[in-house]
Amino acid sequence: MRQLKAVLSIVVTFVFILVPTNSISNAATKTLSVHFINVGQGDSIYIKAPNGEDILIDGGNKDGSDVVAYLKKQRVKDIEIMIATHPDADHIGGLDEVLKAFPVKSVYAPKVGHTSQAYKDFLIAVKNEKLTIKTAQANVTLPIKGVTAKFVGPVKTYSKSDTNDWSAVLRLTYGKNTFLFTGDAEFKAESDMIKAKQPLKADVLKVGHHGAKTSTSTTFLNAVKPKYAVISVGKNSYGHPTKEVLNRLKAAKVTVYRTDQKGTIVFTSNGSTLSVKTERR
Repeated sequence: MRQLKAVLSIVVTFVFILVPTNSISNAATKTLSVHFINVGQGDSIYIKAPNGEDILIDGGNKDGSDVVAYLKKQRVKDIEIMIATHPDADHIGGLDEVLKAFPVKSVYAPKVGHTSQAYKDFLIAVKNEKLTIKTAQANVTLPIKGVTAKFVGPVKTYSKSDTNDWSAVLRLTYGKNTFLFTGDAEFKAESDMIKAKQPLKADVLKVGHHGAKTSTSTTFLNAVKPKYAVISVGKNSYGHPTKEVLNRLKAAKVTVYRTDQKGTIVFTSNGSTLSVKTERR
């Protein structure tokens, strides 16, 4: 009997040694995915947090059906956090349809309004869902488990006609990987964030204002130091993205992805490394 127990002890010890100690932790590794949805000339970003929360930043242009369809394809059932970066129609245009299609727990937006129909539709949809808009401004932290998500802009108030600089700028960190979502923030807002000593360094930069020459200054790029940049853009008459911005990104040795060329762009992080894939519709 003693000999049998000794043999069993040796076998158990041997099996335990054969199983790598990191295999259990690897199997349990959670991932963060960030989807820059191809909505043409506009912005819409879907984030799947490592603990399951669903976050949506902007909803594309006037027709939100493409965003709703994409979220359903990702098996989204509800949205924990919706962020309207600013009132421009190419950012909030589809959010009313998203609000109608999914239960939304909280909505964040900067304290600037607009007289456009798109903004009115957004406000009506928020009211119909019996939600109150929470203020998106610097140093407001979002309650998302497993990540650090904090607004780094706007750091001050601007004129009501200057809606771009009012953009809610979110910095999200998961482990060693960081993303910076800038809405349409332009030079003034970029400079103000730097002067306010907001943490801006990020691996992935969502380029401001679809690559307009009045955003993404060299000084701002030096503060962010991105490895990757995403330009959400479609066919337009504005010349976006401009040669000036593309040249600045090239000079900073940033790898650029454009939705008009690659379609939807998806970054995945396990907290230490980033991978990227693109998909055309």
